[in-house]
Amino acid sequence: MKLVKWVAILFVVYVGIVVAFESLLGIIQPEAESTVVITIMDEDGIPADRVVSRLESDGHIYVAANHWPRAWYEQALENPEVQITSDGATVDYVAVPVSGEERERVNAENSLGFIRFLTGFPPREFLRLDPR
Repeated sequence: MKLVKWVAILFVVYVGIVVAFESLLGIIQPEAESTVVITIMDEDGIPADRVVSRLESDGHIYVAANHWPRAWYEQALENPEVQITSDGATVDYVAVPVSGEERERVNAENSLGFIRFLTGFPPREFLRLDPR
């Protein structure tokens, strides 16, 4: 019975760490050299910005939904005409969902490592950014 209690406590602590980490990322949206700002129109036609990591594979640019909160990803699926701002320049793209072999390749080439643990192992989805 003690073992079950300790496992439950560890699980609750882990969930708390994931929630705290995800909340902090959502609030501060840290930008780095490997990040870009994606602008997506929400359901009301209002532009919404989100900081995401820029990934590259086979000469294409990708962004990934690496976290449980992923409204931006769902909005990009509904309205794939997006803008990417990087180094002060804004470029128009069409966001194309990635699946199958392409998805597996991009995932393998862009490992998250320990971040997967901190984010609670969410399913990872990718969008390829094709120039408009």
